[in-house]
Amino acid sequence: MNINKWRQDFPQIKNNLVYLDSAAMSLKPLSVIESVNHYYQDLSVNIHRGLYDISVEATTLYENTREVIAKYVNASVEEIVYTRGTTASLNLVASSYGLSHLHEGDEVIVSELEHHSSIIPWQEVAKKTKAILKYIPLDIDGRITLENFQTVLSDKTKVIALTYVSNVMGYITPIDQITHIAHQKNIIVVVDAAQALPHFRIDVKALDIDFLAFSGHKMLGPTGIGILYGKKHLLNSLEPTEFGGDMNDEVTKESASWKDSPYRFEAGTMPVASVIGFKDAFDYFNKYSIDEIEKHTMSIYRYTMARLSKIDGIEIYNPKSDTAIIAFNIKNVPSHDAVSFYSEKNICLRSGHHCAQLVTKWLGVPACLRASFYLYNDFKDADAFVDATIEAVSFFKRLGF
Repeated sequence: MNINKWRQDFPQIKNNLVYLDSAAMSLKPLSVIESVNHYYQDLSVNIHRGLYDISVEATTLYENTREVIAKYVNASVEEIVYTRGTTASLNLVASSYGLSHLHEGDEVIVSELEHHSSIIPWQEVAKKTKAILKYIPLDIDGRITLENFQTVLSDKTKVIALTYVSNVMGYITPIDQITHIAHQKNIIVVVDAAQALPHFRIDVKALDIDFLAFSGHKMLGPTGIGILYGKKHLLNSLEPTEFGGDMNDEVTKESASWKDSPYRFEAGTMPVASVIGFKDAFDYFNKYSIDEIEKHTMSIYRYTMARLSKIDGIEIYNPKSDTAIIAFNIKNVPSHDAVSFYSEKNICLRSGHHCAQLVTKWLGVPACLRASFYLYNDFKDADAFVDATIEAVSFFKRLGF
């Protein structure tokens, strides 16, 4: 029950706010906010174009972020592409690599645990190329296992596109083992790491991942900035999906050529402020250690689960989550009705299918509640959430649910 040393860094926490929706978006530490404010207040200019001092400073800050991110995931700077989020990153891979490399009869392996941004782009590519989507059967708990993965692997498999951590169930996919097997068959592996990097380090070289996508807004950074990591030779082999200023090498009346990665994928004016602010999020992780943060977060999660498991009248769908996500419902109560009860007590939960309808369909429910914890939460938050759940069960029973 130690005092939370991080909580004071997050000015959004006030008026007894209990924020348990970090799987959707993390709060922002003051250092990130100040970095974004510095850009807007003191610079507010474009990058890569001006030779005057404040433009040079903005460009330097912008590229420094790329260097910090590359070091954090053990990549080279040429392999770090800025996008507007995980969704944009995954769409870029599907649209560029998928459309140019897949043909009729080729197979793409996905799963029912995917966020919509990790599956719909490949559905669209499959329609256009006549490729086939194959789904890894989930085990009894709803996990992706190596054994079940191998049941859908074939000589026709060309792409594997999977989440590293489920945004509903919190389960960790055995990406390292899957990638090792995939590369023995020259299969490309695309990883949605939006829910993973907020909780643990990823070494893209050690894992030998081909493409990896994540977002700033889920890991203490600003909105509007995402990252696509790709192996250098793969990125330079891809055609851009957007065209405009600063991504071209030479333009004639008849045609144009492209710069090397990452700039061929960064057309027009990028989200400069968000990029600059994202560096301070990584500085925060480097300062405190992601392992220390995760240890704290999981201690609150385990404490919460121990109390929740004693409550009659709720159903928990992932009682053994690998990350601090709790998917649950109050029995017989629609999740949108239930979430309103929590909201009235200033507790922020998420209700719905969480942009992962295949997961809730697999669970056999139209929607569910989700509580997700992070470094700024404390045991008082956990107690407030559990006490509210006890009250909610009693309240809805009185109403006849």
